Amino acid sequence: MTNSKLSQLAETLTGSEIVRLGNEIKEKMRLGEKIYNYTIGDFDPAIFPIPQGLEDDIIQSYRDHNTSYPPAEGALELRKSVSSFISKYEGLEYGVNEILIAAGGRPLIYSLYRAIVDKGDRVIYAVPSWNNNHYVHFMGGEHVMVDALPENNFMPVAADIKPHLSGASLLALCSPLNPTGTAFVRGELEAICDMVIDENKRRGDGDRKLYLMYDQMYWTLTFGDTVHYNPVTLRPEMRAYTIFIDGISKVFAATGVRVGWAMGPDYVLAKMKAINSHVGAWAPMAEQKAVANFLLRDDAIQVYMTRFKAEIEERLRRIYEGFKQLQGEGFSVNAIPPQAAIYLTVQFALAGKTVAGGAHLENQADVTAYLLNEAKLAVVPFYAFGASRSSNWYRLSVGTCKKEEIGDMLNGLRAALAKLH
Repeated sequence: MTNSKLSQLAETLTGSEIVRLGNEIKEKMRLGEKIYNYTIGDFDPAIFPIPQGLEDDIIQSYRDHNTSYPPAEGALELRKSVSSFISKYEGLEYGVNEILIAAGGRPLIYSLYRAIVDKGDRVIYAVPSWNNNHYVHFMGGEHVMVDALPENNFMPVAADIKPHLSGASLLALCSPLNPTGTAFVRGELEAICDMVIDENKRRGDGDRKLYLMYDQMYWTLTFGDTVHYNPVTLRPEMRAYTIFIDGISKVFAATGVRVGWAMGPDYVLAKMKAINSHVGAWAPMAEQKAVANFLLRDDAIQVYMTRFKAEIEERLRRIYEGFKQLQGEGFSVNAIPPQAAIYLTVQFALAGKTVAGGAHLENQADVTAYLLNEAKLAVVPFYAFGASRSSNWYRLSVGTCKKEEIGDMLNGLRAALAKLH
């Protein structure tokens, strides 16, 4: 019966705006339209393949018949390799009992929310940000959304978080941030850490603590003078309250390989492991063995990362410069200088304009549709990441961007903008 009601969660969970937009784009492309699809936070393997050494290790791992169930906490050799990799490249020291492996970051985030957040608990997160609104909904938690502003590069600031800390169970942060491609400055992250420490000191010994989820999936992808900071290095006392979410998805363009890890207090990870063991979202054994081997190959990692980062940064900077040129020509667009990740934050202040001899763009949904239909440019509005429906800022992802098409994309955008008045 198609009219049957399901659970309250199923009936109230909203679908992904990115998936909806992606389906529309796929249909246009199926019909032969040329679309500059800069929506997905993924990589075109033809442009950004995984490291050859990692690919070879995965193939060999399957030939070695590593196809059994992995341990619930992850293969020991992989946890050792993650510990070594994080120590060498980020200066963080975590033992194997403080590392949990799963099939990418998502099941780790889910199990972390499950381990910490009860129904009705307050969860603080910034908007725009990736999927926190959906995870809070999964838990039946209380949404405490902090609006991040363009003057702060859309990163949340301590002063806006502070009023909400009392009684909260989880503070969810991400840096570099999806969707903005921007990162915390040192002083602001230090101030947030100090507030978390002070809040936990105010709570009694028997009271639940305030934990910090620190999603740093993009931490290796920083450009120019941008520096990645983390809570534990800045404030060692934060070690007791911080759970890192990390993995190979973005550092090696390996989104489909599905190997992620969490790092944090062993008693929290033990509960996350128990939850994940029932879900069964383990990284495949063959991939775990292969990644364990590859993470120790420093020379191969350095060679790959040098080229990989340069290719991403070139795309981000060329598109940024193109947007600033369009802005200089008088068009109502803007962009924030690229700092990190694979994203550029761009602005289309076009609502209220009218197409020459045609329709009126009444709202941002109309603007998004106009960009897709007229400029053949597909980008994701920030309202897909929890921001206001009136926000005129967008995420532009370069993971599938071909360098030779950037000029044509900008020219097509210029022509579409010129039709508005």
